Amino acid sequence: MRTPTSWLPACMLLALAVAGCGAPEPEKPAAPPPAAPAPAWEIKIPLGLGPDLQAPADNPPTREKVELGRHLYFDKRLSLAGDVSCASCHDPARGFTDNLPVSPGHQGQKGTRSSPTVINATYSYLQFWDGRAATLEAQALGPVENPVEMGNTVEGMVSTLARIAEYAPRFAAAFGDPAITAERVAQAIASYERTVLSGNSKWDRFMAGDAAAMSDQERRGWELFKGKAQCTLCHAGQTFSDSDFHNLGVGMSARQPDLGRFAVTKDEKDKGAFKTPTVRDVTRTAPYMHDGSQGTLEEVVAFYNKGGEKNRWLDPKVRPLGLTPEEIADLIVFMRALDGEMPNPVGPPTGG
Repeated sequence: MRTPTSWLPACMLLALAVAGCGAPEPEKPAAPPPAAPAPAWEIKIPLGLGPDLQAPADNPPTREKVELGRHLYFDKRLSLAGDVSCASCHDPARGFTDNLPVSPGHQGQKGTRSSPTVINATYSYLQFWDGRAATLEAQALGPVENPVEMGNTVEGMVSTLARIAEYAPRFAAAFGDPAITAERVAQAIASYERTVLSGNSKWDRFMAGDAAAMSDQERRGWELFKGKAQCTLCHAGQTFSDSDFHNLGVGMSARQPDLGRFAVTKDEKDKGAFKTPTVRDVTRTAPYMHDGSQGTLEEVVAFYNKGGEKNRWLDPKVRPLGLTPEEIADLIVFMRALDGEMPNPVGPPTGG
């Protein structure tokens, strides 16, 4: 006969075992939340500019193409002597110009026109001061073949790039295979230039509803800009340029004046006409006019105030304005309020 003490431990163990079956499991550490997907690459468009970058259907911008274009834009090896890049005349640190009346090019030669800014050039319908290129792609190779600018040939440039080891993989990443062609060089440079956007200026914020974005003087200048000074007859739209061509009389008194748009169209009315430059970021792009003949905004406004320089082909929109010194000061202060911000990386590449 068993004594009570002989089964108690077993009973107790059984009870403990049964109780243990219903005990809660130890809590497992919570699984980390799934990582957020990397943001899609895009060109950031600042306040004040429209969404259409006017990229052609056969050259949509991609990260790889823009990066290739950035390398090409800053590479002096595109020039015959290896001494001039796109950035030599269109420097991000100088408003994408070079702040010179005319630019030194191949072996120090100088042209006859001031370097226009690349800022917001994607919104311009025609490129160059005379509009001889319809797209950024068409513009990109012009300086390469110009004997005064880069002094090279397209074939020579392609041959040079083909000997540089870094470029084959970059072209493969951008275009799907490593073939280096003139067309692809142009497409890559144009893609980079489409990222050179400036907006979100004081004026942009003011127009978006921020009444405090501009000072009283800047607002007076804005009223003059679109009113008495009649600047918006030509400096219109989101880029403050109508992308049209006008004779202001600049340089027309020279013995052999630059005839501008006429060289492209052969149309008599286009003699001495040049493309309207943007007024955005205008404080960064001095000197002014197609020949860089006016060094300050004060000179520019004084020139317009007197009605330009009379000549046979003077645009009828150009006439004396009758602005007072106070109005001129207000107008210039407003134009300075058009300096914007560039949301995309536009400086030289950091890698090889």
